[in-house]
Amino acid sequence: MRDIAVFSGTAHPDLAAEICAHLDVPLHPVRVSRFANDCLEVQLQANCRERDVFLIQPLVPPVQEHLVELLLMIDAARGASAGRITVVLPHYAYARSDKKDAPRISIGGRLVADLLTSAGAHRVLAMTLHSPQVHGFFSVPVDHLHALRELATHFKGYDLSNAVVVSPDLGNAKEAAAFARMLGTPVAAGAKQRFSDDRVQISTVIGDVADRDVIVLDDEIAKGSTVIELISHLRERQVRSIRLACTHGLFSSGALERLSAQDGVLEIVCTNTVPIPSEKRVPKLEVLSVAPALAEAMRRIHNGESVSALFG
Repeated sequence: MRDIAVFSGTAHPDLAAEICAHLDVPLHPVRVSRFANDCLEVQLQANCRERDVFLIQPLVPPVQEHLVELLLMIDAARGASAGRITVVLPHYAYARSDKKDAPRISIGGRLVADLLTSAGAHRVLAMTLHSPQVHGFFSVPVDHLHALRELATHFKGYDLSNAVVVSPDLGNAKEAAAFARMLGTPVAAGAKQRFSDDRVQISTVIGDVADRDVIVLDDEIAKGSTVIELISHLRERQVRSIRLACTHGLFSSGALERLSAQDGVLEIVCTNTVPIPSEKRVPKLEVLSVAPALAEAMRRIHNGESVSALFG
């Protein structure tokens, strides 16, 4: 590999620019055009031959548009004789489609992983996948980062002597337990059952939360249905305060406004894996940057160093 070449799609150019600033390398331009028949065409406007190419593109709305754009960028890099192609996926939207829990449904997480590999990706750098099994959907190496360190650094600025970390469901309990260990707090979890995309029911909260300062941790918040359901149970337990934390702040369908209006919610913390337009932001929202972590992981991948050492 001669040197590094970083490109970004249209999904989150601000994050890509911040990553390149930390790496002290240029963000090379990409031309995305649309034909009269609505097909996309992508041109990488810098030399890729034998270079270590990184393509930064979170799969955020419009997800399908950004996915096709990413596949075309991979194909363009392969056709330009890139030495190695690493896809940087700050948010992998299809990770939620990770199991067959009803007859005749697709498993999009596996299919999209196959598409990225078939297009020519040699490895993937991901951030906080929805579930551990998604890592195994890829037939190329995957470096899987999480944002717990960034979130923990933020919350360590508060008095945590009476705090407890709460996972909205048992599926996220392992990550919540790791987060609680970083903060030195107990952990609790909700017992959740999902009936549809926006209809969930939490029967109880497992763990001691009464009269405590609660930090709710989830991997992503979209419509916020689960968190709002959990907040109602926490209020019944008479918690002292509630702060919400997640890696991927999608906040669709007015979720930010609904969450910030909930009684007892003091703060909503997320990272910038997903772009949040200024018009959607509310005073209680705090956005942390994962650009330094992604940049360091990219540097280590380029230099052949350990990425797992970042979590040591």
